[in-house]
Amino acid sequence: MPQELPISVDNTKAQMRKGILEFCILLVISQGKTYASNILQELKKADLIVVEGTIYPLLNRLKDAGLLAYDWAESRSGPPRKYYSLTPQGAEFLKQLTNTWRMLDGSISALVKKFK
Repeated sequence: MPQELPISVDNTKAQMRKGILEFCILLVISQGKTYASNILQELKKADLIVVEGTIYPLLNRLKDAGLLAYDWAESRSGPPRKYYSLTPQGAEFLKQLTNTWRMLDGSISALVKKFK
């Protein structure tokens, strides 16, 4: 009988996604003011499956860190919506994350190509 590994592929994949989720949220918001449902929709389009209960704590953490601001706007189809936008500090943070991502992507792609 094969021995079970102490780590699972599904868990590792979930951790990888979780690790880049804040970066992806900031990328979506960088396109202009948006609300949580739109952010979720964009992440799902990118195959980054996220449940609604996951995104709100992340948005609050990013806001508390001074990276996001929000304001309320009336909605034609229900209660007012909270629209998020990047602060200047958030834009700079995103710029740094983007540079780091590009370096990591290049390094990992080179390793995958070399050792695949």
